[in-house]
Amino acid sequence: MSTIPVPSAPIAVLSDAWRRCVGTGELVLGMRRDYLDSLELVQAEIGFQHIRGHGIFHDWMGVLRQYDVGGHAGTRYSWTYLDQVVDAYLELGIKPFLELGFMPEALASGDKTVFWWKGNVTPPRDYADWTALVQATLRHLIARYGRDEVLTWPVEVWNEPNLPEFWLNADQAEYFRLYLETSRAVKEVDPGFQVGGPAVSPGADEWFVPFAELVAANDLPADFVSFHAYTTGPAQHVPFGVYQTLHHPSSLLEQFGKPGKILAGTVLEGLPLHVTEFNTSYRPDNPVHDTAYNAAYLAPTLVGGGDLVDSFSYWTFSDMFEEQGVPVSIFHGGFGLLTHRQLKKPTFHLYAFMARMGTDVLARGDDHLVTRDAAGRVTVLAWQPVGGTDDPVEPEHHELRLSLPVALPDGATPTSAYVHRSVVNDEDGNAFTAWQRMGRPASPTPRQLEALYEAAEPVRSHASLPVLSGVDGVGRVELTLTLARHEVTLVEIDPVVDETPAWLDDSRIVGRGPYGG
Repeated sequence: MSTIPVPSAPIAVLSDAWRRCVGTGELVLGMRRDYLDSLELVQAEIGFQHIRGHGIFHDWMGVLRQYDVGGHAGTRYSWTYLDQVVDAYLELGIKPFLELGFMPEALASGDKTVFWWKGNVTPPRDYADWTALVQATLRHLIARYGRDEVLTWPVEVWNEPNLPEFWLNADQAEYFRLYLETSRAVKEVDPGFQVGGPAVSPGADEWFVPFAELVAANDLPADFVSFHAYTTGPAQHVPFGVYQTLHHPSSLLEQFGKPGKILAGTVLEGLPLHVTEFNTSYRPDNPVHDTAYNAAYLAPTLVGGGDLVDSFSYWTFSDMFEEQGVPVSIFHGGFGLLTHRQLKKPTFHLYAFMARMGTDVLARGDDHLVTRDAAGRVTVLAWQPVGGTDDPVEPEHHELRLSLPVALPDGATPTSAYVHRSVVNDEDGNAFTAWQRMGRPASPTPRQLEALYEAAEPVRSHASLPVLSGVDGVGRVELTLTLARHEVTLVEIDPVVDETPAWLDDSRIVGRGPYGG
């Protein structure tokens, strides 16, 4: 295998599109301890900027309260739960990405619902009542949190209206009316709001041009275009779970890039593109989400997605998620980066590794990303390339050799570098594998949980490597990596300034040096 020479001059700045947004289960979950503990951990190690989830107007949030008692009738808006959820988000350093839906029962034109928690997916009986709800909510948020803050929260109209499960009969004309009424109502509150849609699922390319035509014909506000991306085939059901085939990982980036091409030449050309949901599987009960394969599969998307879109939101940060009901086991194929009780999955570590990368990109390849920060620390994110269902099984090992430029902040060449490696694969840093070997306990005991927390941490090692002068006159470290199956690894390389005093002799620590007894 040949060595890849990494240039010393940056070739790009690392995009942060990969952490501009993350998904969540229904918003009412934001009042639960397990949920907030999980979000606190995610924010401490990854640091997402926005969070998006369903159900801001679901009856469990209690925003819309109609009354007819003692001769008094009318509508009152209750912010009791919404304020608690948003307060918690802001305290943890994350902003809402407001998805407007589902329909409160009191406003709904029908009784069709989706999910275990029964989100109503019918249009409003009266659009005036719907827009009044939207405007009251936005005005309250501005009054509580301030205009400058709230206008940094994008507003998305509904979720996946191209699917009959999420919008009655997948009625495009009716969704377009919803968008027309809602987008105008949002801008009436404040023209500084960023509003967009159509938030369609994969395979809805035929919605984009009509959506652009709607905006153009009616001079509607549209500040961004949103859509979703997943790569699995139809669900093969088993009790409390599914199995699915997967397309090649490159299909995610293909999906990211397609809407921009479709919208070229329309009024929406050049607008920000937000992938407001993405993952391998669109099901919250597919065990692929719990695996190291999932992390390796998604690594090229995290590295390259920012070339194509302005944000892409992993669906979701936690297994606190109830679309199919309350999970029956701690590992159940949930979307989350974390299980209930904050067990870190391999894909969590992929994101945490990305959060430790520098800002200057030195190299990118099919199996690696190399960056450098202002202190001279060079970071390598490497992964074993994986395929989809129809591709060959990945080999046991994958080799990567890099020649890396290493210098002190003042440009001087050190004599050595400290190398720190963190490893996650099918065996290492993998609580799912440990849980399988425990016999898959549905609700682990405290002792089992402690073992799983330990198993979930990446395996770490360290070394000292010499810095040699390269043919380009730049100090270099020659790094050879052997990655196990489905491995994602982070290597951090710091130039060493040796501060060892002359009188220290480590051979004497146990009395065996030249002056020992």
